[in-house]
Amino acid sequence: MTASHPRTQPAATARPTEAERNAVMLRSITPEQLDAVMAIEQTAYSHPWSRGHFRDSLNSQFEAQGLWLGDELLGYFWAMRGFEEMHLLNITVAPARQGQGWGHMMLDALTLMSRHAGAQWLWLEVRQSNLRALQVYERYGFRQISIRKDYYPADRQQREHAVVMSLKL
Repeated sequence: MTASHPRTQPAATARPTEAERNAVMLRSITPEQLDAVMAIEQTAYSHPWSRGHFRDSLNSQFEAQGLWLGDELLGYFWAMRGFEEMHLLNITVAPARQGQGWGHMMLDALTLMSRHAGAQWLWLEVRQSNLRALQVYERYGFRQISIRKDYYPADRQQREHAVVMSLKL
């Protein structure tokens, strides 16, 4: 939700069962899992991260976590640690699994991980036009701090503003 402009999203599907919610696992993303990450990234965004971007982030030891239901990657997030803060770089739920609460579950995990790492703040940027993500973040407790002008690439050599948001942990 933070990396790119979302493609048209499908209608929300049925909520996961309690058994599914209890069966999901959050695991560190490995280089061998980048094909699964790229399959989601390329279907979820009009301006997806490149494989090199993900690989470089892994090599830099950023937090890279995937939410798995068996062998199915439901979504993932990438975050960078800073001094008393964590910066969410990318959080994405597979389009077929959006609207089921998995993004909220990953935000919960990131919040706990951030607190455990000693972070006082969680930061992110999101496209100004990504109203769905903005609503998710606001409901979660993030507050708008500022606008970064012309931050994201857009269509036809245009640029789009980013909304900078933070959450006090």
